[in-house]
Amino acid sequence: MKPNTQQLNNLTIQVRRDILRMVHAVNSGHPGGSLGCAEFLVALYQNLMDRKPGFDMDGKNEDIFFLSNGHISPVFYSVLARSGYFPVSELATFRHINSRLQGHPTTHEGLPGIRMASGSLGQGMSVAIGAALTKKLNKDSHLVYSLHGDGELQEGQNWEAMMYASAYKVDNYIAAIDLNGKQIDGPTDEVLNMGSIRAKFEAFGWDVLDIEKGNDIEAIIAGMTDAKSRTGKGKPVCVLLHTEMGNGVDYMMYSHAWHGKAPNDEQLANALAQNYCEGESDY
Repeated sequence: MKPNTQQLNNLTIQVRRDILRMVHAVNSGHPGGSLGCAEFLVALYQNLMDRKPGFDMDGKNEDIFFLSNGHISPVFYSVLARSGYFPVSELATFRHINSRLQGHPTTHEGLPGIRMASGSLGQGMSVAIGAALTKKLNKDSHLVYSLHGDGELQEGQNWEAMMYASAYKVDNYIAAIDLNGKQIDGPTDEVLNMGSIRAKFEAFGWDVLDIEKGNDIEAIIAGMTDAKSRTGKGKPVCVLLHTEMGNGVDYMMYSHAWHGKAPNDEQLANALAQNYCEGESDY
């Protein structure tokens, strides 16, 4: 049985706590985007994806996911651990030497749930399209999902992949864009203005929909269910996920400052106090 909305919201709070504690412990990492995507990844892994027990790299006969903006590894690692891919206690090794939980995910660490190395931005769509085409060749009706930062779309390889996906009718693929309007050096509109991302994807032949409340579990599930219903109709699907960087921690929100900065002891205590729920199970 799938968890209900309250259980998903409680898990999201736990994931936020994990993110904050992981980056604080090593005084490095990327909390802002991680916090902004917590609801999405919780909903994806706990409600939306059809997953098999365990992990195998081939991912046959199940939905699979690729994280393209790999710097938000804290949220990915937390959700994977809380979804049973590896022990939650291993989150304590984040960014340690010889840990499987490096700052940017890599496959050669052998961590269950990781399907690509994504430290270098802009490559995830290409990889996901390859996996989606493989599923078609294998007569596998399951879907491929990916997540990308909006600032990441400034990398040129994305646009080659977008063109390819529509030209070859990769319609078993849903790409979500974390549309928070911020990147490491400031607002995306100031760093390199991309104009309307919707118009660009549509011009490249994609079916595009918006999830305006990208930090709301119910809105995400409704929007992604709509996205799933649009697959199999000759077009790749793009979901514009409107999120807030640093969501759930008041002093991290509405700024790009916490893209890649860890909280100090006092800031951590403040943030954890804002994210308390009964039954918390910190590692």
